[in-house]
Amino acid sequence: MAVTTNDLRNGMTLDLPEGLFAVVEFQHVKPGKGGAFVRTKLKNVRTGAVLERTFRADERVEQAIVDKREMQYLYRDGSDYVFMDTGTYDQMQVPPASLGSAADFLKEGDSAVLQVYSGEIVGVDLPAAVELAVTETEPGIQGDRVSGARKPATVETGLVVQVPLFVNPGDRIKVDTRSGEYITRA
Repeated sequence: MAVTTNDLRNGMTLDLPEGLFAVVEFQHVKPGKGGAFVRTKLKNVRTGAVLERTFRADERVEQAIVDKREMQYLYRDGSDYVFMDTGTYDQMQVPPASLGSAADFLKEGDSAVLQVYSGEIVGVDLPAAVELAVTETEPGIQGDRVSGARKPATVETGLVVQVPLFVNPGDRIKVDTRSGEYITRA
């Protein structure tokens, strides 16, 4: 669907020759001389790279309608992840490459919002933090209480997180899905 640059809004997704981009911010500029233009900051939906681009006012761009579906992660099938649409109960097999870093935070039964464009998954919205069980880490040594010291711990999804020394195998921890960092014990 073609829209003009005067109709741009934050969060709108555009299908540009360089790829799929979400509008982060935009500004209409009307200089004293010359034609008006629109200065934008765009974020690549697939890679997360930010691009600044200037368009002429009234320039036509292609708007991409991205369908956001709430899906529940059911299980792994080979290397693929199997999701179920919580509204229609349709199942969908998703390759790990489509999930990107979100695969590190998904465990069976978790919900995520998958962004779908032309039958392809272009993004995954996760909650800000997830609770994961620690499967492997060195035990904390009694009396080893160096302030701010960290050790690596492997969680149930296979992700390695730096945790404080007091965290032991079997503990449940909260992990920030944006940075992949330890927040607190659950």
